Amino acid sequence: MKLRKSLLGKSRLYPVRRGADQVVACNRVCQDKTLRERLVASNGVYLILDRPKFKGFSLAAIKNLVSGREISLVQLRDKTSAKAEVLKFAVKLAKQIAQTKALFIVNDYADVAVKANADGVHLGQNDLSLKQARKILGQDKIIGISCHSLAQALKAQNEGADYIGFGPIYATATKPELAGIGLNVAAQLKTKIYIPCFAIGNINQSNAERIAACGFGRIAVCRAILENRSPQRAAKRLFQKLRKHDTA
Repeated sequence: MKLRKSLLGKSRLYPVRRGADQVVACNRVCQDKTLRERLVASNGVYLILDRPKFKGFSLAAIKNLVSGREISLVQLRDKTSAKAEVLKFAVKLAKQIAQTKALFIVNDYADVAVKANADGVHLGQNDLSLKQARKILGQDKIIGISCHSLAQALKAQNEGADYIGFGPIYATATKPELAGIGLNVAAQLKTKIYIPCFAIGNINQSNAERIAACGFGRIAVCRAILENRSPQRAAKRLFQKLRKHDTA
């Protein structure tokens, strides 16, 4: 097992769990790949649709934004609306994103993810446990975990998380209670974490390349795209900066 993890760490590949129950029975792009295989190939930008930041975007505009190759995952993060409203919007958004190559993730609500036919759920440290979420979602869906330390990242990996959102790298208004972690821990993550890891926390065009150079080949952003005058151009520039240091 140690040898296997070591080899995986060097190759930066992710061990795909196989089984009959893993077949994705939905009318999506890339049906020849499982959700986890698509996640491994997602060496790009993870867009966080944080309400109310995306208020000015129509469903069609969101679909158009993620239709290129730059954005590989989209997360609906709504901490303000009633759960019924989150579900209503998630159902509509899922149908739009299903027509693209991006994966659709729902923040916090595993039950909403199931009802909306999302590709998975993203959980914080104080949310539903990974074990409980897996019972709700089943084995074929994706579960991501927010981690703020190497210990939390290792715990999430050992418990079966499919990916990790690590941060905040820099202090951010989205998580004002958390101090910026910085990039010194990146080297440790690269040798110990073998599942996809997305750097998050006040990442933008001015620091994306520096983050990628430290070993993060994947980033999660919100304002850097949604608050830009040209969201598509912003996504493309972030993607290009990552590709200069293709370490994922």
